[in-house]
Order: sequence, then C-alpha cells, then structure tokens
Amino acid sequence: MPKAFKFPRSLWVVFVGTFINRFGGFASEFLVFYMLARGYTAVQVGIAASAYGIGSIGAAALGGYLADRLGRRNTIMLSMFSSAATMLLLSQVTTMPLIVALVALAGLTTELYRPASSALIAELVETQQRVNAFAAYRLAINLGVTVGAAVAGFIASRSFLWLFVGDASTSIIFGLLALFALPAHVSRHTARQHKDVIRSGSMWSDYGFLIFLLASTAIAVVYMQQLSTLALQVKAFGFSSAVYGLLISLNGLTVVFLELPISMITQRFSKQLMIALGFLLIALGFGLTGFAPTVPLLAFTVILWTLGEMVQGPIAAAYVADLSPAHIQGRYQGAAGMSWSIGLVLAPLLGTIIYSWNATLFWPLCGLLAMLAALLVLLIKRRPTSPHLQPNYENGEPPIPIAIPDPS
Repeated sequence: MPKAFKFPRSLWVVFVGTFINRFGGFASEFLVFYMLARGYTAVQVGIAASAYGIGSIGAAALGGYLADRLGRRNTIMLSMFSSAATMLLLSQVTTMPLIVALVALAGLTTELYRPASSALIAELVETQQRVNAFAAYRLAINLGVTVGAAVAGFIASRSFLWLFVGDASTSIIFGLLALFALPAHVSRHTARQHKDVIRSGSMWSDYGFLIFLLASTAIAVVYMQQLSTLALQVKAFGFSSAVYGLLISLNGLTVVFLELPISMITQRFSKQLMIALGFLLIALGFGLTGFAPTVPLLAFTVILWTLGEMVQGPIAAAYVADLSPAHIQGRYQGAAGMSWSIGLVLAPLLGTIIYSWNATLFWPLCGLLAMLAALLVLLIKRRPTSPHLQPNYENGEPPIPIAIPDPS
C-alpha cells in the first residue's frame, strides 16, 4: 500500500462502516418509487423528498454539536441505531403526515454521523494526509452508493419491505463497528484541563470560514442542478431518461476511478487555489450545459463538472479541518455539511423556477454563480496558526491536537 494511504486502523473502520452504510442506503434512494407504488401523487412524493432534505440540514447542525459534546464514536452509534429504528418504523406507516414526519426524522438520523466521521478523520491523521484520507472517505461513500443502487433495484422489484430491512441492517452493522472498533472520546481529565481553550473558540467569529460557507452554499446550489434541471435540459434536447441516467452514472464512475489519483496531485498545491479551480471547473461544466445539444457534448460537460468535484471535494474537507480548532472540529464539519444540505434544498426550487423563466439564460447564470464562489474562496485570508496542546486518548490512539484560537 502506498505510504500516503497508510492510515490508522480506526480510520479503516470508518471507511468500511461508511461503505456498508451507504451500500445499504436503499430506502432513501428508492423513496420516490416506494411512495408512487403505494398510490401517492407526485406532489406528495415531492413533499416527502423535501422533508428528507430538511432533516439532513438539522443533522448537519446537530451532528456537529453532538460530535463535540458526546464524542465522535457515540454520535456515530446514535446516528446508526436511531436510523435503523426510523427506517423500520417508516416501512409500517401509511398516512401521509406520519410518512413526512418519519422521512424528516430519517434525514436527521441517517445523516447525523457525517460531521462526527469527518471530525474523526481530521483527528486521526496528520495534516499532510488529510486530503488523501478524505478522498478515501469519499470513495467509500461513492462506491457504496454506486454498488448499492444496483442491488436496491433488484430488491425493490421483489419487495419494498426488504429495502427498509436491508437499510436498517447495514446501519446496525456500522453502529456495532463504531461501538467495538472506534476510539473513545477525550477523557474527562483532558476536557477539564483544556476548559479555558474550549470556552475561547467561536465558529461564528471566524469570518474566513463564514465566507467559505457562503461560497460552499453557492457552489452546492449549482452542483445539485444535476438532480433536477439537468434532467429537464436533457429532455428539452429530445433525449430519453436513459441518457440522463447514463450521464449521472458517468459522474459516479469517474469519481470512483479517478478521485484518488487526482487527490495525489492536488494535495501538492494551495488548498484555496485548488478549491477555486474545482469551483471554476464546475462553473464551466454547468455553464456550457445549455450549449451541448448532443450526447457526446453533454458527456463532456459532465466530465468537466465531475473533474471540479474531484479537485475540490477532498481538498475542501481537509481545508475545513485545517481551519477548525480541534475542540469544535465537529461543529465546523457540521456547518460545512449544512451548506451542501441547504444547496440540496434550494437547488431544485430555484433551478426549476429560473429555468422555466428563461432556459437559455439559466446555465450561464449557473456558471456565473460558481465563478463568484471561486472568487470568494480566493479572497479568504489565511489566518496564522498557533501552538497546539495535545490531549490524550484513553485507549492509546494518537494524540489529537487542539488549536488555540488566535486572540486577534
């Protein structure tokens, strides 16, 4: 194994658990087909899908807070076991209000683990390894979703109930892996010892990070057009839904095979520069979508914004880890995740409205918004790093650096 990917055992547990969990994310992926088969209208299905997005926004905020208060392992366990229970309950309800409520709860519980996992990754590797670690983490997610979707389609054709059972089972497996194989939280003695450090940190006074969150939300609104207006544009060009499916598959397969090699290159350069470059590639890809009337040209635009995703994705996660003091690492990761959850909610709403108003102008506007996001990232001023204190893990894991916030 290359030295760049020699990670601690606990990190491989996170990767394996994440793959298993995303592989089994059947219910949320096939919720639309499940509800349509039950006789619900397209509007009701849309309401339920929005409820999941709203729940995921809450998960980003609450997950970050719990990761710092309860610990990374405990938050992952809480997420997985509560997600399993929610999915089993969801499989049994039939009234629309209960379905919407439980779908929102599923969005909350299923996504609650993400800030904790990201914070744990940031803590378990050296700073220079973070880009590779987050690239491997993203590979686990994408590979799990890619393989799981094919299996889910096979299961759904036979029994929707087993989709929920399979989803719950894989969540329980990840929860058990977290219980028995992930490191415990920082000891109480260490927490008391660094009480003053913890009180002095504030995410909301970190203006550079707030600018980054604004840029991330903007790029998320553009990137998530692949799930809504891209399908409308493919149809407007006269192509079938099968072509749209192939374009989305092209994105997933490209990420699975190329993101790790690309991250080996991008980690050598300035993180801000690489994030901005990734945003610019996303701007170019989506900006040209309306001017790509053939399948090869559409595929070319998909390759462009997929390259942007691969360039900025692992770097952005590592950048957030570098910015955040260790004692509120979870909250920083949660806030970064929330920006993408907000984008997921806003993208179909704003995208379809503007596209319906002027389809020709829509895609250049997407490109312009993504370019503004890149400019915002470049305008962030690097803050000086301060000396670090070293708390100890109870079970002998490597010490976690706690950043002392800059007094200025």
